[in-house]
Amino acid sequence: MRAEGQAHIDRIDAALALVRKFLDWDRALRRLDELNARVEDPKLWDSPKEAEAVMKERRRLEAAIGTVKDISAQKADAIEFVELGEMEGDEATIQEGLDALASLADRADADKVQALLAGEVDGNDTYIEIHAGAGGTESQDWAEMLFRMYTRWAEKRGFKVETIEYQAGEQAGIKSATILVKGENAYGYAKTESGVHRLVRISPYDSSARRHTSFSSVWVFPVIDDNFSIDINPADLKIDTYRASGAGGQHVNTTDSAVRITHVPSGIIVASQQDRSQHKNREICMGMLKSRLYEEEMRKREEAASAEHSAKSDIGWGHQIRSYVLQPYQMVKDLRTGVTSPTPSDVLDGDLDQFMAAALAQRVTGEKVDVEDDD
Repeated sequence: MRAEGQAHIDRIDAALALVRKFLDWDRALRRLDELNARVEDPKLWDSPKEAEAVMKERRRLEAAIGTVKDISAQKADAIEFVELGEMEGDEATIQEGLDALASLADRADADKVQALLAGEVDGNDTYIEIHAGAGGTESQDWAEMLFRMYTRWAEKRGFKVETIEYQAGEQAGIKSATILVKGENAYGYAKTESGVHRLVRISPYDSSARRHTSFSSVWVFPVIDDNFSIDINPADLKIDTYRASGAGGQHVNTTDSAVRITHVPSGIIVASQQDRSQHKNREICMGMLKSRLYEEEMRKREEAASAEHSAKSDIGWGHQIRSYVLQPYQMVKDLRTGVTSPTPSDVLDGDLDQFMAAALAQRVTGEKVDVEDDD
């Protein structure tokens, strides 16, 4: 097999191995058999909610297992095609087989990501919360750039975006903002974006044109429905109302109806100024608070929960997940996976899929990458 073909095969094998590991292949096959048997039991349909959950899990496993089997079969066919061409000295046949392997490698990478989106709430809508770090106008401008980046990413995927909360900065940018992204697997894709994001650039606000480093934090949590029971003691809540101070118009309303709720035991704060009704904003806040508390519990179950949670506490050096360097060179580098992009303009315009895919894969493999954060 030529080096080009072997490279495609290696990509395919790596993608399939990751999915098999994620699914726990033998267990997944047994589980699918169990689910198929349950679907054939007429008694299952006596409980619509239980039947819906079973069918959802069955569809997910069928799709993931079917994808692995289909790609494996097509890989074998393409390899056979290349080998046949090599035996007969037919360059056209060889090239056709290599093209098939290249296409299959691209598909394997894409389907791998889909298969990894199998968490309990990965398919749900998601909130993305952005906070400017210390540094005044510089960090607030950077926070607004992140606000645009995630909005553009969502729109490119065909997701619907709603601005829930938007606090403008004193001179430019934003102090904080929360968007609601609605679409299939929105949370699954975005969940690895939580952390501190660092920007290095020549400041547009510095008359001496010096380089500045700015930090902003991103927090991602899923929208949950009534299927998840989250008990909240009203006595644990501090509720404030205020006049929205955002941009208005395309962002949010600017009436006195904005609501901020602080969950005292956890320190979680949520806010909404999306609606002109104070009652509706309070309802939105309670939904966000339930989602945050649920997400917090999920993170506690993960081995890396404590390390990731610390990223929220200090928006600065040592807690970053990604660096965006615009000066003196152009580079975006993910400090967890080592994935880089030489075109920050594309990344800031929403080209985030490669970073998300690598971070999702890392959650499965557990591999740590020694990445140097260049300045």
